[in-house]
Amino acid sequence: MEKMEIVNPEECSNGKKEELIRFLNEKHRKGYYEAALMSILHKTQEIYGYISREAIEEISARLGMPAAKIWGVVTFYHYFTLKPRGKYIVSVCLGTACYVKGSKRILNRLKELLNIDLNQTTPDGLFTLEAKYCLGCCGLAPVMMVNNKVYEKLTTKKISEIIVSLKNTQKTEIAAVN
Repeated sequence: MEKMEIVNPEECSNGKKEELIRFLNEKHRKGYYEAALMSILHKTQEIYGYISREAIEEISARLGMPAAKIWGVVTFYHYFTLKPRGKYIVSVCLGTACYVKGSKRILNRLKELLNIDLNQTTPDGLFTLEAKYCLGCCGLAPVMMVNNKVYEKLTTKKISEIIVSLKNTQKTEIAAVN
């Protein structure tokens, strides 16, 4: 198999692509870039928030690996996503304890508030809604996670407050930048 060409990251105009190329170059220098496909895919998703067709083609070209093989890995593992996801990944637990304590109502309220269905992202790119079948917090049911933060003993009122708070946080961040 042909060796990957080292590219100067400063030649790239996109900061995210630059970061990916740096990572690929580091794998090349260590000499195990082919065996590092999983870590490369994890890094790609960390950088972009998902794995795009363009990213797969870039990785394929740099590793000298068929894109079909990379697609096979990406689509086999549920961790990887091929669609852009929101800044806030909202995961509602639908495990037995949460379901019995009303997580279905929580999910329905979130669908109303965000105006999306499961596995969709709001048009502003702020929220992605997912269902999980146990978050391991059964004693705190019903629960949801927003990114890595657990929200416990939820009610439809609490859900509304959480979403409003997250939207306000986003507005504050945007105002601070401008």
